[in-house]
Amino acid sequence: MRHRKKLNKLGKPAYHRRSMLSNLARSVFAHYGIVTTLPKAKETSKYASKLITFAKKGDLSARREVMKHLPDKKVVHKLFNDIAPRFKDRTGGYTRITHLPPRKGDGAKLALLELIGFEDERKQKQEELKARRKEREEKELKGMERPT
Repeated sequence: MRHRKKLNKLGKPAYHRRSMLSNLARSVFAHYGIVTTLPKAKETSKYASKLITFAKKGDLSARREVMKHLPDKKVVHKLFNDIAPRFKDRTGGYTRITHLPPRKGDGAKLALLELIGFEDERKQKQEELKARRKEREEKELKGMERPT
């Protein structure tokens, strides 16, 4: 039974779980959302909420505490200056988990974990990435053509 057990271990040792959650949270803050498996999304949501709550304080000790968990200065700067001010009037519920169809291959349940209020930025970022990928593919195809 799972009575009074707060943490889902995700089948990983503690050091791997900590680094995985840190990396997932960093991706959520950098891209405003990620697609991952449902259990990972639920744990990352808890983890990210704690970091956002620290960031809302905005003082030096809070910044140092967040830097312990997210060792990426650019993402921490973005969290404190862009993300946390948008949530200053909110007392919680900073993320949204949307269920997606199962993954082909192993059938794992997938979920979209995104920050609430950042949907437009996330979509804009995705469109920019698609445009860059398309340019790169066209460039590679152009380079592969043989002169006759």
